[in-house]
Amino acid sequence: MADKTREQAIHDHIQKDAFARYLGATVEIIEPGHSRVSLTITDDMTNFHGTTHGGIIFSISDMAFAAACNSHGKVAVALNVSICFLKPSYPGDHLVAEAKEDYNGRRTSLYHINIYNQTTGELIAKSQDQAYRKEKWFVPR
Repeated sequence: MADKTREQAIHDHIQKDAFARYLGATVEIIEPGHSRVSLTITDDMTNFHGTTHGGIIFSISDMAFAAACNSHGKVAVALNVSICFLKPSYPGDHLVAEAKEDYNGRRTSLYHINIYNQTTGELIAKSQDQAYRKEKWFVPR
């Protein structure tokens, strides 16, 4: 399989995320060890304080993590996730989660994810996520 064809097959597989579609999130970048996901916050995504619900922020971070750790074509699942919420965001804000690979081992990998408010430029959350790689390829080498 040619590299471009393999990269496209990985991209197409990751784009099948039904929950991302449900939320209206867009997976903008999928490269080996790197991804970016964005989402515009709606009124339905807020908590009782009128700020973006932490579950939404966690969700786009998790989507970016999933795209980055599966970007090599091998099935990877979350092993551990730690997120720190730093600032609030509000309806109308455009949030971006960018995941980058810090370590890529045989069985585990480590990623840092920055979630920022593209509207204001502020960092609103940070996450450190660890993945476990199975012995299964969804797009063979």
